[in-house]
Amino acid sequence: MSPGVPVDEAELLALLSRPAPEVAPRLLGGLFGHRSEEGGVVLRITEVEAYGGPAGSDLPDPGAHTWGGRTARNASMFGPPGHVYVYFTYGMHHAVNVVCRPEGTAGGCLVRAGEVVEGVELARARRARGRTGPVPDAALARGPGNLAKALGIDLRHDGAVLAAGDSSPAPGFFLVPAPEPAPAASGPRTGVSGPGGTAEFPWRWWIAGDSSVSPYRPAVRRRR
Repeated sequence: MSPGVPVDEAELLALLSRPAPEVAPRLLGGLFGHRSEEGGVVLRITEVEAYGGPAGSDLPDPGAHTWGGRTARNASMFGPPGHVYVYFTYGMHHAVNVVCRPEGTAGGCLVRAGEVVEGVELARARRARGRTGPVPDAALARGPGNLAKALGIDLRHDGAVLAAGDSSPAPGFFLVPAPEPAPAASGPRTGVSGPGGTAEFPWRWWIAGDSSVSPYRPAVRRRR
């Protein structure tokens, strides 16, 4: 990756103002990075999922956190575009979304997996915490929880601004879309229960054959 990659901010915001199912496949092959006091980690996006809005909206999505309307938890998903939505799930891990659509209209793209292309040593150190053995490089950011851990993302970052391009060494997030859309496969979203996890919502896209892509798993009904 070349440092200081120039990106037109207006073009990026125009892209992110579109519905998530249109944005998600365009993110494949692009760069997504987070810089903190520990250092920076950048990955090439290889897997994404799109999520829509509440019941009754123009893009209703029963698999989205926004399905029941706006709450304190999901407020960042309602815009404006060019921010991130971070949530904590299953009492175990964080996940990060690129927020899409105009403010007040919910939508986002869950960054599910990527290949770490900068800050590999830092990503390895973060992923090794609490483990007894090393993590293969291809698995450093495989799956949304592992990705968030590799990038050093947690709930403190919910709502953070997403900069257009890697032009600043300052802490924060940035996104560099690929010059051309990457060849993509698509299918149902991973682990989404109910109607939102069916073939009616083929809103998961990935770069076929890439070793960093996470395996598809259907939703598992949890016992109460």
